[in-house]
Amino acid sequence: MAVSDATPPTTAIGTRRARTSAASRLVTLTAVLVPTLGVLSAAGILWGVAFRPVDAVLFAVFYVLPGLGITVGFHRLFSHKSFKSGPVVRGTLAILGSMTLQGPVTQWVTDHRRHHAMSDKPGDPHSPHGHRDGLWGGLAGLWHSHMGWLFTTKGMERDRVYGKDLYDDPLIRWIDRLYFVWVALSLGIPFAVGYIVGGGSLALGFEAFVWAGLVRIFLFDHITWSVNSICHSFGRRDYDTSDESRNVAVLAIPTMGEAWHNNHHAFPGSAVHGLGRRQIDISAGVIRLLEKAGLVWDVKRPTEERLARRARTA
Repeated sequence: MAVSDATPPTTAIGTRRARTSAASRLVTLTAVLVPTLGVLSAAGILWGVAFRPVDAVLFAVFYVLPGLGITVGFHRLFSHKSFKSGPVVRGTLAILGSMTLQGPVTQWVTDHRRHHAMSDKPGDPHSPHGHRDGLWGGLAGLWHSHMGWLFTTKGMERDRVYGKDLYDDPLIRWIDRLYFVWVALSLGIPFAVGYIVGGGSLALGFEAFVWAGLVRIFLFDHITWSVNSICHSFGRRDYDTSDESRNVAVLAIPTMGEAWHNNHHAFPGSAVHGLGRRQIDISAGVIRLLEKAGLVWDVKRPTEERLARRARTA
């Protein structure tokens, strides 16, 4: 199915809340600090001492599957409706995305839709641009777009203005209500697997919890946030857009295709972000497999004519 090259409307819509709630800031602080402590403990205590094959396998599984919940689910399905699916796929992707600790579906999607409506303009919740002039202003912008916005503008759009379709979906409302259950499972399953494989050892359970829980969340979150910061500041612009979105090839694999960000802003409804022949897009590959299996359909992809029309000539 072809996708239009039209960008989302840029009409300013008033922010729904005056500030990020105290509860949201507390949860965000916990989600940022606790995994960071996990990385420090891994680097300072466990490195070369307690890292086993089961830890590596669990790390990979919990990086990829919940990660796809964000890239395929929260982003391409729920935010941009780039394909259709039944309730089993929708529910699975929503739960997996919630296990990254990046917030409930409705919060993530409404923030992201606001970002596209006001991309790199006043009102964008996490643009690195338009803060202050000079070197320090640029650094302040990068900090805001990478992490600072989590404490100031995250969750301010969580309302029917940008999320009516989600709030009208009983399945999504149910998954949102159980958000902290998915968070607990995201951390508890690695511990349980490590404990069982380790023959009932609490130490090995904790080891798996650190690597596949805390370290994995730390790395995936920072990789995700780099799309907001790095991919709006550095890299190639293959298509004309009204913002500063850019493609950053080195981040393509760890972001599972999300770093082809200029492509995405040029064709926001496309299920495929890696539009070039050598642009690796793991998420698009997963969507293609699901399509072949008949689990998703009406997958949107830009036609060659639209790609040529939007391509930069210089």
